Parts: sequence; C-alpha cells; structure tokens
Amino acid sequence: MQRTDFSEMACSIARTLDVIGEPWSPLILRDIWVGISRFEQIQADLGISRKVLTERLNYLVERGIIERQPYDRRPRYEYVLTGKGTELVDVLMVMVRWGDKWLAGEAGPPVLYRHHACGQIGSVDLRCEHCGQPMHAADIDLMPGPGTAVVTAATA
Repeated sequence: MQRTDFSEMACSIARTLDVIGEPWSPLILRDIWVGISRFEQIQADLGISRKVLTERLNYLVERGIIERQPYDRRPRYEYVLTGKGTELVDVLMVMVRWGDKWLAGEAGPPVLYRHHACGQIGSVDLRCEHCGQPMHAADIDLMPGPGTAVVTAATA
C-alpha cells in the first residue's frame, strides 16, 4: 500500500509525521536512544520482521535521523542518533508524558526519567522559550508564519 506523502505539506505536524508517522519508527528511535543499536538487538526487542526493520532503518538514515556506523569488518552496522534524531526523541518524551498520564493505569509508568541537571525523577514540561511559562494548547494563539502555504481572509 502506498503511503500518503506528507513531506510537501505546509504543516510542521504533517512533515514530522512523514518521518515518524508509522508505528515502528518511534519505537526504533526509542530503542536506539536507550542503547539498543544493532539490527539483531532492535529486531529481537521489537519482534519486527527483518524486511520492515530494514525498510524503516533505511528510511530514517535517508532522512538524516540516524546514521550507520560499522562495528566490525563484515561489515555490520550499529545505528546512532544524529542531532536531528536526538531532537526528535524530545517529541517522543512529550508522548511519554501523555501516555504516563492517560494510559499507564494503576501500575503507573513503565519507565522513570531522572534529569541529569538536578538528579530528580521528572517528565517533560512544555515551556515558552522566551518567558519560561507553561506553553500548552490552551495558552497559545495560532498565527500565519513565513512558510504559510495560502493566505486567506482568516489568516490575512
């Protein structure tokens, strides 16, 4: 089945979904982030088919999210996050907070996150980069940006 190409849409959410909008990619990124970096390790952890894993890894490499690094002479590779990929993990951390709050149930979150700077267990909190105040959907207004596709009466 052909996937819809979101990469050319004038929407940052759509463009991000073009990179990680199918279920395996965020899980692959999570594995690489926590140190599960070799093909066989990722496959075993996720229970994903070799074909699908190969396709997803190639796609993430092509998009500059991860890089292949040889680890022996055969050659065999391990995968590491690029700077672009590391920032994408920040998006996953926001998903973690939502999942922990709404889906963890009585057992609680499956993983805790200790912040390096203060040593405390915490979660991601969206804040304005200018004033430091919380920045959530109810706290913002949408305005047309320089990459707006079409200027309409509503956005002019």
